Amino acid sequence: MNIRSRHKPDSSTGSYREQTAFTLVEVLIASTISLMVVGAVLTTNLFGIRVIQITQPKLSASAGVRQTINPLVTDITSAKMVRIGSGDLYSFTRVADGTLKQGSAIQLYPSNDTNVFTRYFWDVTDKKLKRVTNGSTNAFVVASAITNSLVFSGEDWQGNILTNNQNNIVIGVTLQYSQLGGTNMPVGPTNYYKSYQVRTRIAHRSQ
Repeated sequence: MNIRSRHKPDSSTGSYREQTAFTLVEVLIASTISLMVVGAVLTTNLFGIRVIQITQPKLSASAGVRQTINPLVTDITSAKMVRIGSGDLYSFTRVADGTLKQGSAIQLYPSNDTNVFTRYFWDVTDKKLKRVTNGSTNAFVVASAITNSLVFSGEDWQGNILTNNQNNIVIGVTLQYSQLGGTNMPVGPTNYYKSYQVRTRIAHRSQ
């Protein structure tokens, strides 16, 4: 009886095929390259996350600013009379004639009836810009974390602050934030964002 071997010799050389394997150096090189690729992918992902963390508050702040400015533009441009001064939820005092028209509040009258008005005022207690209408006992918060008290100013077309009333007065609005508008990200010398200010000018034309 003839018993054949399970291993068939190479027909061309008559020898068995040799088993090949990676050397230790090749394994180390392949592992190093793999680690470098994985590290690069992780670094790229972390960088992308960091960019999102930086840009997302700016986008939220821009949206918050639009929500703040839009009602101001609507109320100022539609008002028949505009008065700048100081005030709170219950009272308003206009700036005296002959003095610079700038203050923490603005009162807007849609008609000649001075009992009907819309008032915007900076609340010193909680640093918020608020809006209230005549007869209301609750104020609506327009913007938070505002540090400057002189929010409103009456200007001419060149940006000079007026001391008297003009027909085509321009209302300057300046908001200096201690946080990015619409976010909780702080602003200051020791933070990523050193300062954040919104400055706009809204033209008012007597109706």
